[in-house]
Amino acid sequence: MARKVVNRKALREEVEAAERAAETKAKTTKSSSSRRKTRTKEPVEVRVKLYWGVFNQMLKRVALYEYHQKKEAEQKAEALTASTKIPHFVRKIKEEVTEKA
Repeated sequence: MARKVVNRKALREEVEAAERAAETKAKTTKSSSSRRKTRTKEPVEVRVKLYWGVFNQMLKRVALYEYHQKKEAEQKAEALTASTKIPHFVRKIKEEVTEKA
């Protein structure tokens, strides 16, 4: 039995025509549904101040000292540990500085 001869040029033209139609369709849908770009907020610079905090073993802050008063904070932690027999420790704390106008 004889085979049917395939016309490759005609098939290629059909495929190219279909691709062109798909491209024009994509261009029209793309341009009509283009969305506005969202604006990103500029990051706000936050000022932070460092303190020493005295905490108990349940992480509850008992006292707060300025950063240059580390010795006083450690003495307070030792005194509380000795008096209450519950361990207290000193840790750095960062808090935001709110500017008053």
